[in-house]
Amino acid sequence: MALASVNSSYSGARWQQAPTQLSDTETARMAALFEERLNLPYSLCWHLASLGLNDETIADFLDPKLRTSLPDPYVMKDAEHAVNLIKDIIKKKQPIGLFGDYDVDGACSAALFRLVLGAFGVPVWCHIPDRFKEGYGPNLEALKALKAQGAELILTVDCGITAHAPLAAAAEEGMSVIVIDHHKAGVVLPRAEAVVNPNRIDDDSGLGHLCAAAVCFLVLAGVVRACRAQGITDQTGQLPDMMAVLDLVALATACDVVPLKGVNRAFIKQGLKVLGRRGNEGLRALMDIARLDQFPSMHTLGFVLGPRLNAGGRLGCSDLGVQILTNSDPDIADTLAMQIDRLNTDRRAEEAAVRATLPNRWQKKS
Repeated sequence: MALASVNSSYSGARWQQAPTQLSDTETARMAALFEERLNLPYSLCWHLASLGLNDETIADFLDPKLRTSLPDPYVMKDAEHAVNLIKDIIKKKQPIGLFGDYDVDGACSAALFRLVLGAFGVPVWCHIPDRFKEGYGPNLEALKALKAQGAELILTVDCGITAHAPLAAAAEEGMSVIVIDHHKAGVVLPRAEAVVNPNRIDDDSGLGHLCAAAVCFLVLAGVVRACRAQGITDQTGQLPDMMAVLDLVALATACDVVPLKGVNRAFIKQGLKVLGRRGNEGLRALMDIARLDQFPSMHTLGFVLGPRLNAGGRLGCSDLGVQILTNSDPDIADTLAMQIDRLNTDRRAEEAAVRATLPNRWQKKS
């Protein structure tokens, strides 16, 4: 039986030191410094200081920029290996399979890969499981179906870190799989060519606060960089514009309710700018059907777009999110948006009906 040690628990997980709490005196001193330098109300400065910010970190917190906060993808375990595997597939123009999750983070993760790899001319097959028929996470039958479609490499996005049995079976079937996830990992990793997850026990990147779409974005940024180094371009002779897909990263970051710190703040800030240009036809159609005519905000991400994209997965139409996020035809996008909006209306009606029964149940129990 494993025993706890100075460095790890009995399960092998590393101990994490809790954030240092500033004393009231130190907080007051830092708040006064912020008030003087930033010309902000003292009450706000006190709150900022209580978050542990100091004169070196406050600027990036208030005005986050990707050029200063975006980490190198290779700080994550297995990221470089995953990048090279994907780059080789792009070079050969071989098909890639995607297995995603049915929530917003999963849809955005799959959409990122479909858009960027598709720009390189790579055939991309995507499977989003039916919540009711397949449940959560990879299953062997779906992986075999992707393989049968011709996928030379399969990526599981926003899932897979606990899928030991299906991924072991897939490996026995000769499938090459990369896991890209952000959920907490166990001591034993699933069998795969690469496992990119900042919440691996042995990952010391400090990026455990990222959602899956953000992890996917970093991997894809590494892929584009590797392709540039080898002269591999997209179908126009250029490289995909990674800034153009930041709206998807911002959407997933907001809807997965991850901590708004570090690069996540830059993802939100820059992603909202991209969303405001309405370049993604699917998101444009969803904002139109919601009659949103003002510049997008966090409310737009979390309370307008998020619930609509989640509705499909909750009511048995799990692939609608990826469909609309990767569609470039305005008419098709509008049609999909109407379908999604109807599903969201149905979802709200079902939730209201359930809530209406709760007081009666409470009365019976009391």
